[in-house]
Amino acid sequence: MTQPEFKPNTMPATQHCAKHTAKHSVKISARPVPSDLFSWDPSILLTAGVDEAGRGPWVGPVVAAAVILDPHCEVIGLNDSKKLKPEVRKRLSLEIKAQALGFAIGEASVQEIDRLNILQATLLAMKRAVEGLILRPEQVLVDGNRLPTLAQPAFALVGGDSFVPCIQAASILAKVHRDEWCEALALEYPGYGFAAHKGYGTAQHQEALARLGVTPWHRVSFAPVARRLAQGQGPKVQQVSENPPRPKSPPEVPA
Repeated sequence: MTQPEFKPNTMPATQHCAKHTAKHSVKISARPVPSDLFSWDPSILLTAGVDEAGRGPWVGPVVAAAVILDPHCEVIGLNDSKKLKPEVRKRLSLEIKAQALGFAIGEASVQEIDRLNILQATLLAMKRAVEGLILRPEQVLVDGNRLPTLAQPAFALVGGDSFVPCIQAASILAKVHRDEWCEALALEYPGYGFAAHKGYGTAQHQEALARLGVTPWHRVSFAPVARRLAQGQGPKVQQVSENPPRPKSPPEVPA
């Protein structure tokens, strides 16, 4: 059996679009699978691409997005979100939301990450994103080599965010959503540098953690945060809450 050729959409754009976001509490199970480049059908129009953002950071939820692109609404410039400049990701995220047939964001909370582990929490966020779509996709393409348990046929594509447009769109929405969350967190917790490092374990973050202590949004199951809590050094270490208040959204940036 030969590998299907993937052709990016070049059809004229229309104004058909939809905006959908939702979250659901669900049980999931990880399925380790090989990269499946042969079984998915590129001719199926209602195909949802899924990708995540925020597995590595020490802070905040892990975020997943699911996107069904409109074959009559090509979004120019899609790519792996990590290869795009922040301002380009932001612009593309607005275009994706305006032109896609549907999209949804799913999250798994800090508490779920600490309870389940980061892999299981990531799959949970992915499942919530897919189930948040109002349009039911006929197949789901997930970046990576593991799949959440879904009602639809699903295929894991290692490096899918490099060549599958709907996965690229999902990677952009997930990344922009989580980056904006970190920027909002920075307003409530100044001094940590969340807007700059986005929760990753940079030297700036490590220094701030030692100086200011653990916030309610830190993942206490991650070793650097757990060590800080175990040391209990300094009066500025903050009580970790089961249900910390959600950061306020950052102010809108004028166009």
